[in-house]
Amino acid sequence: MADNNGGANLAWFLVGGALGATAALLLAPQTGTETREYLRRRTEDGRGRMADSGREALQRGREYYDRGKEIADDAADLFEKGKEALSRVKTAADASRGSADTSEVPS
Repeated sequence: MADNNGGANLAWFLVGGALGATAALLLAPQTGTETREYLRRRTEDGRGRMADSGREALQRGREYYDRGKEIADDAADLFEKGKEALSRVKTAADASRGSADTSEVPS
C-alpha cells in the first residue's frame, strides 16, 4: 500500500516549479520587456486561434444539426407513407375477407 504523503509531493512540485521559473528568467535570451511583449503576442495569437476554432466548431455543429434534421424529417415522411400503405393493405384485406365470407360455397 502506498504512503499518503500528498502534502510533501505538492511542496516538492511547487519548489520545482519555482526553480524552473527562476532558471527560465535568468537564462532567457531576451530582456524582460521583450519577453513580456513576446508572451503578450503569443497569448493574443492563442486567443485568436481558440476563437477561430470555436467558430468553426459551432458552424460544423449547426451543419450537422441541419443535416440530422433533414434525415429525421425524411424518416418521418417515410414512416407516414408506410402507415398509409399498411392502412390500404388492411382495408383491402378486410374487403377481400368480407367478400369471401359473404359468398356461399355450394355444398
